[in-house]
Amino acid sequence: MKAMKLILGLAISLCLLNSQEPPAKPKVSISTSYGAVIVELEPEIAPITVENFLNYVRTGYYNETIFHRVIDGFMIQGGGMNVDLEEKDTNPPIKNESKADGMKNLRGTIAMARTEAPNSATSQFYINLADNSKLDFSSSMSSGIGYCVFGKVISGMEVVDRIGKVRTVRRRGHSDVPEFAVKIIKIELLSEDQGEKIL
Repeated sequence: MKAMKLILGLAISLCLLNSQEPPAKPKVSISTSYGAVIVELEPEIAPITVENFLNYVRTGYYNETIFHRVIDGFMIQGGGMNVDLEEKDTNPPIKNESKADGMKNLRGTIAMARTEAPNSATSQFYINLADNSKLDFSSSMSSGIGYCVFGKVISGMEVVDRIGKVRTVRRRGHSDVPEFAVKIIKIELLSEDQGEKIL
């Protein structure tokens, strides 16, 4: 009888464990001068990168920055310059979490921009307009580390595509700069229903 109760108790416990849903993934709203984009982040895949991004979001760092580099058919990049193309001060660079079993640079994913140094990402990010496998991890050599993807667009990809089509020029030593500023008005953390701001 005791053995039967023990087995029953274990079965109930297993059922309860299996019925528990995984924790909700953070979502952010990127409000731009072209419309809003909702991005779902992946803290289990890239915890350092997501926390770094959210730190900038929580402090309002991205508010009134721009997408300063736009290449149609490739990606849109922003999150580090103001409308005068002046770079904002950043927190220290983070570890590159790009890896063989990580997320890929597929259309609609968001990833960290960086210099040629693998562990140099700070605040700037980009959203892929196409599948860009050449940006993925290919080896542990510096040249093959790739760029860390940490989330994906779940709403507003049409806004990203519109931004990708803007006319670009060379300005102040930078190539592929939108002729007219594409502003990031603000980035806010959303609750699970994507409606209530929780900043």
